[in-house]
Amino acid sequence: MLDFVQQLVSGVALGCVYGLIALGFVLVYKATEVVNFAQGDLMMLGGFFAFTFIGMMGLNYWIGFAGAVAAMALFGMLAERVVVRPILGYPQFSIIMATIGLGYFLRSVAGMIWGTDDLKIETPFSQGVLRMGSLVLAYDKLSVIAATMILCALLWLFFNKTMLGTAMRASSENMLAAYYMGIPVKRVVSVVWAISAAVATCAGVLLAPITFIHSNVGLVLGLKAFPAAVLGGFGSIPGAVVGGVLIGVIESMAGFYLPEGWKDVAPYVVLLTVLLLKPEGLFGLHVRKKV
Repeated sequence: MLDFVQQLVSGVALGCVYGLIALGFVLVYKATEVVNFAQGDLMMLGGFFAFTFIGMMGLNYWIGFAGAVAAMALFGMLAERVVVRPILGYPQFSIIMATIGLGYFLRSVAGMIWGTDDLKIETPFSQGVLRMGSLVLAYDKLSVIAATMILCALLWLFFNKTMLGTAMRASSENMLAAYYMGIPVKRVVSVVWAISAAVATCAGVLLAPITFIHSNVGLVLGLKAFPAAVLGGFGSIPGAVVGGVLIGVIESMAGFYLPEGWKDVAPYVVLLTVLLLKPEGLFGLHVRKKV
């Protein structure tokens, strides 16, 4: 039973990281109907920024964390302005290829600047453990779960209680109607990309105590976070987080209880099963087409 609880907590913590990356996929898709396949690489770049501020410059962890989030928010706006906005209106395949190219570019630049070695960020939660009788839970994993819950609550408040959040929801529902109502759609889209990059950075910094940061970590985790967004229902913000947690728990349990090799396969088996039974995902809206 203790092993089950420990694997469950580890799976939820890893799933929270997947969920935050998937949340970036969903935010950008809802605002622009663009699938940003560079989302995982934005997480990777944010992790490297945090390592630079905290590990190399010696800044306080929280100041370095905030600095990395702010830097990546600006970078997200720049990426949207330079890479995506000029080709909006072109076929979706063109935009997808542009984001894939952006991901390759970011991985190459990160390898040239920070090298190919695995890097780790020391956090205030790296060493401690919580003991409850025979059960031992690491603070780094519990901190990831707590931070994800806080971040999701802040995003909910932002989208539901602020004017800008309301404008973003209106733009995601009908961009043309929002434009006619006087909402600055281009500025809203830039802010969405900024939030997406900032959330990805939070995922990268939270991931650092659990695993190492390297130039390909964004590609690996992005390939797991994208199915999490699909599992939850592409376009559903709560579904992205729930899908990420489910993928993380399934992966953790499969790695512990099933034979070797099932750890990476089991989440996709579950994903395919769910999509066969519920093609729109767990939280997606079902649209019945008339023939």
